[in-house]
Amino acid sequence: MTHELLTPVRLSPALLRGALELEHTEHGILPHRLPGWARAQNTDPQLGMVEAQSSGVRIALRTAATALELETWRSRTAYAGVPPRPDGVIELVHNGAVIEHSVTSGGATTIIDMRTGAVERDMHGTHVARFAELPTGVKDLEIWLPHNETTELIELRSNASVDPVASARPVWMHHGSSISQGSNATRPTGIWPAVAARLAEVELVNLGFGGSALLDPFVARSIRDAPADAISLELGINLVNADLMRLRAFGPAVHGFLDTIREGHPMTPLVVISPLSCPIHEHTPGPGAFDPDVLKQGIVRFRATGDPAETAAGKLTLEVIRTELERIIGERGASDPHLHLLDGQELYGPHDAQEHPLPDALHPDAATHQIVGERFAAVAAARALGPFHPAADQAHHH
Repeated sequence: MTHELLTPVRLSPALLRGALELEHTEHGILPHRLPGWARAQNTDPQLGMVEAQSSGVRIALRTAATALELETWRSRTAYAGVPPRPDGVIELVHNGAVIEHSVTSGGATTIIDMRTGAVERDMHGTHVARFAELPTGVKDLEIWLPHNETTELIELRSNASVDPVASARPVWMHHGSSISQGSNATRPTGIWPAVAARLAEVELVNLGFGGSALLDPFVARSIRDAPADAISLELGINLVNADLMRLRAFGPAVHGFLDTIREGHPMTPLVVISPLSCPIHEHTPGPGAFDPDVLKQGIVRFRATGDPAETAAGKLTLEVIRTELERIIGERGASDPHLHLLDGQELYGPHDAQEHPLPDALHPDAATHQIVGERFAAVAAARALGPFHPAADQAHHH
């Protein structure tokens, strides 16, 4: 098979969507989902890892090319004794549909032993995603980067000139937990915010951070300072499973988070999504932990380790958080007509656990991401929660 000569394309910021900042590294360009000043205020290695994973980040281009290559360097984290996560996927999208994909390989893998704290690093080569035999003629394409890996862009190559595409669609900025980042989804366009954005015809900026939707003020300021036509916040699960704060701190922290966002977006539709159903944490506080009995068999499952009686002392559960968010949004709504509350159980509720159980007791699987995305798009359009269009093909899914 002969590979024709492809010409390098300058990866200008105009080609990238879904990143708040681009960092030049030894390998190439690393898209970040938090700006540098915000990262400088963070000391949590978990957030440091996930904000650099490219969930929702894509290259958008207009070209007559029939062949494209994207060379990347990936970084992954694995845990000794725990089955590794599946390899990342790079997807090529044309007219809203995935037409080709490439499973990532190589790069750097950090292996952490949670019992001893020992860290090993494994290094391999770069990955080249090759997309050939593309449709002829000038077309708009998107290359979606893996949602669960750090992906440094080394070089984009093409057999025709490449131009950026200006999008006329409204920008939807979403912040949430690993459920929003896409944990347990199998491909970047399959995470629920990407599903919803496609159906609702909006441009996604995904600030879903695994384990890290913790009401950090620097995240609120990052949202405040970024352009957005609609904003949503999926809040609750991480505050419970990190056992980060008590009820006394939670209410003022939510108010402060919303106040900060409103400084930059006083009239923007703002949707607070209360926790999706998660049986282990409904009435049991955190911290969350791996279930040691099944981990011995190489199965990852989470459990809640708190005592339900501790809610009297202000410990948080999902039920406590839903009640408090309802109170806060109800009170603020009197003076803020563009603020909305969406009960996360409308997206994934107790009734869904029978047919679509959470495989690890915490994260939805790939099929459930699709359902949650469809439901969000439908509810957002029906209730006019922002510039979300009713999905043309919604009827076929129900």
